[in-house]
Amino acid sequence: MGELRGTHVPVLLERCLELLAPALDRGDRTVHVDATLGLAGHAEAVLAAYPRTILIGLDRDPEALAHARARLARYADRIHLVHAVYDELPDVLDRLGYPEVDGVLFDLGVSSLQLDAPDRGFAYAQDAPLDMRMDQTRGVTAEEIVNSYSHGELARVLRLYGEERFAGRIASAIIRERERSRITSSAFLAELVRDSIPAAARRTGGHPAKRSFQALRIEVNRELAALETALPSALDALTVGGRLVVLSYHSLEDRITKQAFAGRARSTGPVDLPVELPGTGPTLRLLNRSAELPSEAEVAANPRAASVRLRAAERIDPDRATGPAESRRADRERPRRRVKALHAPGAVAPGRSNVDREKGPSGPGDEGGTAVEGEGS
Repeated sequence: MGELRGTHVPVLLERCLELLAPALDRGDRTVHVDATLGLAGHAEAVLAAYPRTILIGLDRDPEALAHARARLARYADRIHLVHAVYDELPDVLDRLGYPEVDGVLFDLGVSSLQLDAPDRGFAYAQDAPLDMRMDQTRGVTAEEIVNSYSHGELARVLRLYGEERFAGRIASAIIRERERSRITSSAFLAELVRDSIPAAARRTGGHPAKRSFQALRIEVNRELAALETALPSALDALTVGGRLVVLSYHSLEDRITKQAFAGRARSTGPVDLPVELPGTGPTLRLLNRSAELPSEAEVAANPRAASVRLRAAERIDPDRATGPAESRRADRERPRRRVKALHAPGAVAPGRSNVDREKGPSGPGDEGGTAVEGEGS
């Protein structure tokens, strides 16, 4: 396995534990799924805080799993670590014999291990082979995509997954360059992307290649497609009272999470009936009004937490008594109050969610836009 490459500081650790506590601190035994185990920072904290909790940890990266197994060795009698992508969760639970779970955590995006390892090709600031696979045992590499996709396919990936304004120009530059020689270097690709973007647009927003590298990474690892499948499966697996926490790092992930939660947090019954039909009530209770942002102290201690957005929800019984049908209908018909998005990077307050703006991935310091207050708790 070798020495651990890079450092790992779990993002929003205390807040995650606080949100999971009511689900995990009950009964003789509870089951928690860390769907993105990584270097096991969150997992270790859960196991230490809840001695009766069994952990199921999934990760697609064999190197991360090896480090996590060593870190969690003292909890070996109550952990199951599995080499799998999170959209394989139903199969994993079936094989292990756990039809229901009490808690689930998704800490999305690229891990510290992958980002800090130059040979993995994730970082545009370091020269490395264009790989970008989270699981280097399977799948296509970024090099294969860059050198084989058509102009239209490249532009689609950059525009859709990187929300890159100059996707067409970048795709054209890649096509021209690969006709001379194959593109194999991350540093060379980063420079090629930089030169394709007008000088005026390069003056703000960080490194010009960051959106393109994000887009290629998402395409290589099928991240959004896997998330769209995984979230409903995780919600289905929760017991009543079980909780799911999602840490997203760009607006595309957060949008998928928000939509998955919203669909189950409202009644599906006709609004004109005097009573709620059995099985048509909400199956989910939102635990925050909008995506929570990190505090200034969190970002200072862990700069990689700067772009995180946290959403959490609890599984509820759709047939539980929640008051008169008229009241329940009023709740879901009531217009949501629109509030001005907060600009302060440390704000963790209602109404701030970049996903409500039709613009690219952004950090908590971006300005403008409004956000919708959800029902919350």
